[in-house]
Amino acid sequence: MTKDEATFSVLGTTAALFEAPGPMTLAAQQRIWALAREAQTWPEVREAVPGMNNLMLTFVRPPRHLGALEARLRDEWERAEPLQLQGSVIELPVVYGGSGGPHMADVVAHTGLTIDEVVELHSSPLYPVYALGSHPGYCYLGGMDPRIATPRRKVPVLSIPGGAVSIGGAQTGVSASAGPSGWNTIGSTDMCFFDPARDPPALLQPGDSIRFRVEKVIR
Repeated sequence: MTKDEATFSVLGTTAALFEAPGPMTLAAQQRIWALAREAQTWPEVREAVPGMNNLMLTFVRPPRHLGALEARLRDEWERAEPLQLQGSVIELPVVYGGSGGPHMADVVAHTGLTIDEVVELHSSPLYPVYALGSHPGYCYLGGMDPRIATPRRKVPVLSIPGGAVSIGGAQTGVSASAGPSGWNTIGSTDMCFFDPARDPPALLQPGDSIRFRVEKVIR
């Protein structure tokens, strides 16, 4: 989604959402990271959580002057420079197709590519982690080749397993746990993305990157 101006909205009484203008790019997301780091130092902010081209703030107590907070966010956004985070690169072995990739045929039909071409285009990039969300440990990734972009499913799947590698529109991602999904699952990985006993519990953080390694292709 592209917007000409930033938007600001309240989420109940204890949170607010700042949505950045313009297209969703790595440079824009790096500015979101910079804005999050700055806002986290403000005394009224409990937590600054970067999302995809947006920033959610939760508050220690509801601000009395939301207009002043909105103006401050807009000013800081204009000053924000892309924040280069030197994160880890995680390689994920993926089995493409078969029972773990039940929607590969739908991606092939939509794109007009072969299975091998879809796998090659999907596994070639280094995918930056833009943000975490949706469910614990889930990563929103940038960098997918537009040639394999496939619309989300008209009828969502009630449950896909953890480790499902999927395409939804112009994005790809890996489910960190079992749950419903409207994305097209093309493969699977055995990686554990969230463990409450680990510190930190989430395997990946914004600024890290994922590389998909082809373990097998099942036709």
